[in-house]
Amino acid sequence: MAKGSEQYDAGMKVRREVMGDDHVDRSMNNADDWNRDLQELACEYGWGASWARGRLARRERSIMNLGMLTALNRPDEFKNHFRAALRTGISVTDLREICLHTAIYCGIPAAMSAFKWGREVLEAEGHDLSKISDDD
Repeated sequence: MAKGSEQYDAGMKVRREVMGDDHVDRSMNNADDWNRDLQELACEYGWGASWARGRLARRERSIMNLGMLTALNRPDEFKNHFRAALRTGISVTDLREICLHTAIYCGIPAAMSAFKWGREVLEAEGHDLSKISDDD
């Protein structure tokens, strides 16, 4: 399979819907001879073969990604997927709960990082962190 294949196109569609056009355009426009193949691989397989399958809801995939990226200590991808989680129907309160839950399975230091990275995204997105309730 390759760029322009059905799986790649499905992946690009889902990637844009989840991550946003700005993020995808920036990633694709910054691709060069060094990393273009990786961008296309991520689109075709990460997004096309996995996210586009439709068997799990995007919200579920987002929750899984945040847990795995916390465990793997991947701050850049965590922040990208944390921002995307807001698009997949995850509330700020639920994001807080997801980060708290990682403390049990990934360890408190990992959860501390997840909270730090999440705060950076929420502040950049204009969320008032002094006004988070359990009802949102």
